[in-house]
Amino acid sequence: MIDRRSTNATTCIAGIGQTPYAKWGSVMDRSELELCCEAIVNACADAGMDVDEIDGFCSFGDDRNQPSLVATTLGVPGFRYANMVWSGGGGGSAAAVLNAVLAVHSGICRSVVVYRAICQGQFERYGQFRPRPLSSFAAPFGLHSPPNMAAMMTRRYMHETGTTKEQLGEVALAFRRHANRNPRALFADRTLDMDEYLAAREIASPFSLYDCCVETDGACAVIVTSPERARDGRQRPVSILAAAQGSGPRFGLGLMGSWNMPAETFATLNSKEVSDQIWSISGLGPKDVDVAQFYDAFTSLIPMALEEYGFCKRGEGGPFVADGHLDWAGGSLPSNTAGGLLSEAYQQGMNLIVEGVRQMRGTSTSQVEDAEVCLVTSGANAPHTSGLLLGRC
Repeated sequence: MIDRRSTNATTCIAGIGQTPYAKWGSVMDRSELELCCEAIVNACADAGMDVDEIDGFCSFGDDRNQPSLVATTLGVPGFRYANMVWSGGGGGSAAAVLNAVLAVHSGICRSVVVYRAICQGQFERYGQFRPRPLSSFAAPFGLHSPPNMAAMMTRRYMHETGTTKEQLGEVALAFRRHANRNPRALFADRTLDMDEYLAAREIASPFSLYDCCVETDGACAVIVTSPERARDGRQRPVSILAAAQGSGPRFGLGLMGSWNMPAETFATLNSKEVSDQIWSISGLGPKDVDVAQFYDAFTSLIPMALEEYGFCKRGEGGPFVADGHLDWAGGSLPSNTAGGLLSEAYQQGMNLIVEGVRQMRGTSTSQVEDAEVCLVTSGANAPHTSGLLLGRC
């Protein structure tokens, strides 16, 4: 029997920072760079760390905030490491933390900040229907937006497994209830019931409005450092028990481009490689996880993740959700306890990492009692995906 409280983790998350979340396009009084720096300053304050201590910068998803600009704006005297996960969009959030872990563990850096800032009104709206240079193969068929692309994969998954629209609705309802407990969530004050979910306008069959994540402006940051430095900080350190990124064969640009994956893995999240690494590295398994933060750009990604990470067998994810297992109140695997991408904010998965840290500290607005291990997943059917396993120190 594994003692989940004992760990040889060589890195910890010492600080987390956020800006207020706002509807996409509504933040026009500050630049995206200012939002980024605000989140980093907040993370340093949370950790009880001076900004000057940051000597590494990691991001993902084609973040426009180059480390040289961020460091200069913050007044950091210099940095030793800068890294961004290539492509993958939201599949890179946990991978960016992995890169920070490698920098600290190797001794290159003392403290690395992982960040993501999004200001859609100042640049582009991610969910908007538009030509996409990387999707030339799919473009003639009208696949110009993420809901269109994910809908095809989801429809195939539902056909193969018998997952129902109502089961997808239970995902949206559970995460909305969690958001209603979280004052930081964009939908903190807006409840949702099954009748409203089923009556919502269609976006791309089988997706209707509440199957799709919110679109927000904002920024998040986390600070990765050594256990020794983290223990000297202001907050309870959170151990990084495992981190992984990877891809199955022939995924290419995934559903955002090439559509070249094998037919047998088309209706999957492309997370099997990451799942295997997470459990192998940590020595833990699904039964050891107390709380999860699943990448939820669309409701269908949750039953698929439950299956690919080993919580359920293929086809059992939908019934698992319908039985209430994701709920903070009484669920066996409370998930997306701040509301997730569906109801808190869309930060390409960084807000899921922040919430995972809060759960391990014991400070979540939907705190899971005695939680010691949290799984965080990043991305879905993407060129590559990634994941983290966090532990309570």
